[in-house]
Amino acid sequence: MTTETVRHDKGNEESHTEGVRRPGRWLALAALVLAVLLVAVDATVLGLATPFLSEDLKPTGTQLLWIGDVYSFVIAGLLVSMGSLGDRIGRKRLLLVGAAAFGAVSVLNAYATSPEMMIAARALLGVAGATLMPSTLALIRNLFHDPRERSLAIGVWGAMAAAGAAVGPVVGGFLLEHFWWGSVFLINLPVMAVLVVIGVKLIPESKNPNPGPWDLPSVALSLVGMIGVVYAIKELASHGPTVDVAVATLVGAGCLTGFVRRQLTLPAPLLDMRLFRNRGFSGAVLADLLTILGLAGLVFFLSQFFQLVQGCSPLEAGLAELPAAIGSVTAGLLAGRVARRFSVRSVVAGGLAAIGLALAVLTAIGQTTAYPVLGASLLVVGVGAGLAFTVTADVILSSVPKEQAGAASAVSETAYELGAALGIAVLGSIVTGVYRGFPTPLGIPSDVAAAAHDSLGGAVEASSALAPDRAGALVSAAQEAFVDGLRIAAGVGAAVLLATAVAAWFLLRDQKLADGAVEH
Repeated sequence: MTTETVRHDKGNEESHTEGVRRPGRWLALAALVLAVLLVAVDATVLGLATPFLSEDLKPTGTQLLWIGDVYSFVIAGLLVSMGSLGDRIGRKRLLLVGAAAFGAVSVLNAYATSPEMMIAARALLGVAGATLMPSTLALIRNLFHDPRERSLAIGVWGAMAAAGAAVGPVVGGFLLEHFWWGSVFLINLPVMAVLVVIGVKLIPESKNPNPGPWDLPSVALSLVGMIGVVYAIKELASHGPTVDVAVATLVGAGCLTGFVRRQLTLPAPLLDMRLFRNRGFSGAVLADLLTILGLAGLVFFLSQFFQLVQGCSPLEAGLAELPAAIGSVTAGLLAGRVARRFSVRSVVAGGLAAIGLALAVLTAIGQTTAYPVLGASLLVVGVGAGLAFTVTADVILSSVPKEQAGAASAVSETAYELGAALGIAVLGSIVTGVYRGFPTPLGIPSDVAAAAHDSLGGAVEASSALAPDRAGALVSAAQEAFVDGLRIAAGVGAAVLLATAVAAWFLLRDQKLADGAVEH
């Protein structure tokens, strides 16, 4: 190692390690990706806990929606601001503060005693999560200076991020079968404690040596804009076009437009919008978003399908979705090597096409579809997501100067969160729209019918008050409508993913993960 040339990056004091393979870097990576996995798991694990939480806290329908959504809203709204803050005050410092806060707020979530307390606790967990995600990816760039090692490290990171959505139901299912619902939050404590201990010793500090001020108006515009847009998408899915949706769309779009304009005039912007002029960067962000759209949408609805249509327990449903996690982890670890062997565009376009084809297969799904078909589809989706998401994260991180690593990482994470929200909202609006139109069997009281048309879970719960023959007829009609909606949503998702695969083929032309910087 002593013979390697040591360079300095324009006065950046940390860059004396640039030519050195840092000892303990793989252990440090293990702590970082474990944190990423937990943040991703926390976005999906609550879905399984919702029935137990509802019984205990008795939230209204609106409060229940906010409990489920506010975490993603806050993360999506703060990622860019927190990535930029890490570039300014130090990514390691922000990561360790965020990890400690994430652990502490997890306790608040676990022991919430009212719906209002739970909503506030989930929002605070989102703030802490927003400090973790961009910092982890940006720190990988500082831990691994060899491009091939860095690709493998990003592969591990990407695999954990993509697998989180699929691992959440498994972890949640196991905990809910053995403990109370608060346990899904308390598992965060030991992991965050390990991250802090290892991080203090093994993770190097890194930041922009000439960062400029942290622009608070930009932070506010980004936060309000992202929350407005994500809220509008989710409300549109749940309730169709309403005044609330229109107002949220206008406010969100207006704030994001203001954010972009302000970034173009600031000497030290939170996010350099000129990065999007790079065709490879823009193509990678688009592919990122739609990869997670396909993965999150599929996992979300198959969770309900396994439990409410095929009668699986929470743990069985989680285990049934495990092929998606296995596929994404395996493909993520191999993605960098495959992209160098062939090309970035073939791997990303191929990954997107794989997700699209798997969704296309699900257009033939039925209430009694055998598991091998569903398991194989989930495996293919996982492999496609692992390939596409990992390589796009590598492209995004390698496309920017080292000083902007945090802000660029935040763009990748924002695409992830927005993709998850869009996947559940867009595909969800299709499933919900088809589902709510199912004909009510004769002899069903109007209040039971209204509850049944709200959701499949509502139909199963409402039917318990009916005689067995009527209950069976109601649940059967509801299940059939849900599966019809799932088939149509899968078809739409397949069309979107296949079209994006074609777009990625052209947008990522000439993009390479070479032994040095990305070539254009």
